[in-house]
Amino acid sequence: MADSTQGGTERATGEGRAIRVLLVDDHQVVRRGLRTFLEVQDDIEVVGEASDGAEGIAATEQLRPDVVLMDIKMPGMDGIEALRQLRTLDNPAKVLVVTSFTEQRTVVPALRAGAAGYVYKDIDPDALAGAIRSVHAGHVLLQPEVAGALLSQEEGNGGQGRGSSLTDREREVLALIADGRSNREIARALVLSEKTVKTHVSNILMKLDLADRTQAALWAVRHGIGA
Repeated sequence: MADSTQGGTERATGEGRAIRVLLVDDHQVVRRGLRTFLEVQDDIEVVGEASDGAEGIAATEQLRPDVVLMDIKMPGMDGIEALRQLRTLDNPAKVLVVTSFTEQRTVVPALRAGAAGYVYKDIDPDALAGAIRSVHAGHVLLQPEVAGALLSQEEGNGGQGRGSSLTDREREVLALIADGRSNREIARALVLSEKTVKTHVSNILMKLDLADRTQAALWAVRHGIGA
């Protein structure tokens, strides 16, 4: 069953409210290990746990976390289906996949389903805390092996040549996406409204035949645009 206790008053940091994190993993020992580490972080608060995708969705609706740490392979509803359903909810939580599965056939569907990041369970604890902060800030977070899998797929889909249809402004936006900037940060950098940036991002995805900004960032890096 999901653990939805919040354990008292809400923690806060010197810069504001702590990042609220929900743990979704079918292994209790994994959840316990994650909680033990994360609870010593001054700017991160674990607000609940769930043991499968369905419980994770319910806990997300109830607790309104900022970031959900989601395993992929779980009994009942798995992480990918949970990701798909979370996208249909009126909930801004970012999902960081934390899993032991490295196959491309798992990585790609998870990112297409809406994951903001994908890391492996052997990630260094401090790097995991950094990943949580990164996706909370609106950035895309992928370990190098994951990025390689996506680049391999994109290359196999004939990604060369599509960039010629991009306008100069779209290339500027794409470069900032590759740099991990959020729409708000791009808007500030280019002195545009967020609505205009969103339009540019939509046009970029359409012209490059990509599913999301994660693939756009990887496409940009592969073709020498931006980071």
